[in-house]
Amino acid sequence: MASILSKKQRQKHKSTKLSDLKTLGHDLLSSRAHVNNLPKLLSFVSPTSPPQFVLESLLSLQAFFTPLLPDLPSSSSKPSASNASQDDPDFIYRTWLRSKFDELVESLIQVLLSPQSDETLKEVVLDTIMEFVKSGNGGRFHSAIYHRLLRSIVHSTTPANFLLDLLASKYFKYIDVRYFTYISLEKLSRVLDAKDISDDRNLNTDCNDGGHPSESMDLLIHKIHYIMSHIPSLEASVEKTDYDMWSGSGDDEDISGNLKAENKQHMTEKHNDKVLTAASIAKKMKLKFTKAWLSFLRLPLPLDVYKEVLATLHQAVIPYLSNPVLLCDFLTRSYDIGGVISVMALSGLFILMTQYGLEYPNFYEKLYALLVPSIFMAKHRSKFFQLVDACLKSPLLPAYLAAAFAKKLSRLSISVPPSGALVIIALVHNLLRRHPSINCLVNRGGGGATVKDDPETEQRVADGVNDTATASADKSVKKPGIDPFDNEQSDPIKSNAMRSSLWEIDTLRHHYCPAVSRFVLSLENDLTVRAKTTEISVGDFSSGSYATIFGEQMRRRIKLAPLAYYKVPPTSLLSESESEFLGWTFKCEDSKRKNDINDENGKIDQDCNHNSVKRQRVECS
Repeated sequence: MASILSKKQRQKHKSTKLSDLKTLGHDLLSSRAHVNNLPKLLSFVSPTSPPQFVLESLLSLQAFFTPLLPDLPSSSSKPSASNASQDDPDFIYRTWLRSKFDELVESLIQVLLSPQSDETLKEVVLDTIMEFVKSGNGGRFHSAIYHRLLRSIVHSTTPANFLLDLLASKYFKYIDVRYFTYISLEKLSRVLDAKDISDDRNLNTDCNDGGHPSESMDLLIHKIHYIMSHIPSLEASVEKTDYDMWSGSGDDEDISGNLKAENKQHMTEKHNDKVLTAASIAKKMKLKFTKAWLSFLRLPLPLDVYKEVLATLHQAVIPYLSNPVLLCDFLTRSYDIGGVISVMALSGLFILMTQYGLEYPNFYEKLYALLVPSIFMAKHRSKFFQLVDACLKSPLLPAYLAAAFAKKLSRLSISVPPSGALVIIALVHNLLRRHPSINCLVNRGGGGATVKDDPETEQRVADGVNDTATASADKSVKKPGIDPFDNEQSDPIKSNAMRSSLWEIDTLRHHYCPAVSRFVLSLENDLTVRAKTTEISVGDFSSGSYATIFGEQMRRRIKLAPLAYYKVPPTSLLSESESEFLGWTFKCEDSKRKNDINDENGKIDQDCNHNSVKRQRVECS
């Protein structure tokens, strides 16, 4: 039946001329007797109609409905119980007009979201809908139409980036549009959250159509995040009163739909006194902003959206929340995930701890676990290392914790690229300067192990074996070659860092990269004297790479360049001084081998001579 009607409409549209539409519109605007032209014009506002027909019908319908909107009843209003009002012809007429206006809004949204419509037509249709939003509620912001528009855009199956960009560029500069955008997004997020819970309970029944419900959910979340990320942030000063308003004014409680039944009459009496002004919106914007973001963060965010949110949360969200501590659950849950997500959540969590008094007991244990070689190749490593330096700046940090971080970083320095080694040297330098109690890690020689660290010795002492060497051994004597530090231990308390030494930093003096070997010399200064030393800015090295090190080397002015020729032609691969390696005896082995060969040759010659003499004696006889 629907296909038959659509075919009839297409045939009717083909037979209709643009001049006929102009005549229908002119008659509709001239007299109430031609009100039956309204359904005819509405039939041309559809995605299948030619664009010029849609525009001509839209001009007439907008001119007809705009002056009537303040007198039309609400779509959600219930009819009165009295028969007189139900039988009133004027009330029936206005109710009918209201239903036709709702049909017009629905048709406009269909045209707006149709892939067949061109961009020019979409822009005109969006402007028309926003004009209805502006004047459709007696000169106040019509939040119902606006919420209907946003809900349709979010739930559409087609890409809506052009519409969202158009909406953001033309209308998000108005503070009331931003205000009601947050209200609508909060409602949409709460509905999606409830829908996600029901989908988890009925997963099998939801997947009978062959499509996975998470795919559509991800698309909706992407669109909501796209809208929220394109809303301009509110200025910190709420005293500003020259905000631009799209609508004139409005009743705060009536527009937001939060009127209580017992306060309706009282609010109606004070309607003219209590209006939604730009100043009142600015004061309430933080609350709506907070509710919208908290509702959005409860959704099952896709991985790409998750990372984008964490990357901008500390700058675009936390400063504008009414109570930023409300994000502690989201950030701690993200910080416990591990990997890149934990690195990106560290920034927001650090702000909550330092500026808003958030207590997170296992913060340093989680931070210690993030120090792995892969972090030196991460995308957000620059911000991460700066935050690590800031987190370890407190003078109240225990010595074992500072030693554990210094030792963990030192161990990483022998397995990371040169750019990572530079960052580690800067971090260790700052740790040694801030915490003089861990300078014993620098002055301690050998591996740092003592006799009591040897399990065999401890066992023999426990068994009471009378060993003279064991009895006379002092527990403070170092046992070279053993490092008690446990690099695999995730708990910094159990890592035994205070009994170790920073021998890894000493090996960097012979690093193949000149920048590393030169920079490590800064640790040779007496860092306990704070007046003579300064902290190193980690930000200068945190974003380094092979390219930056190579560029710095190319920009250096070298006074004495290495020569590519020999003043004296070499006669051997290694000179006499270079061939004398410690522990190697090339000459001794060669001379010994020559003596052995000579002895063997002498014996052979003697044997030969002896045999020849015997032959001569035999022949003579």
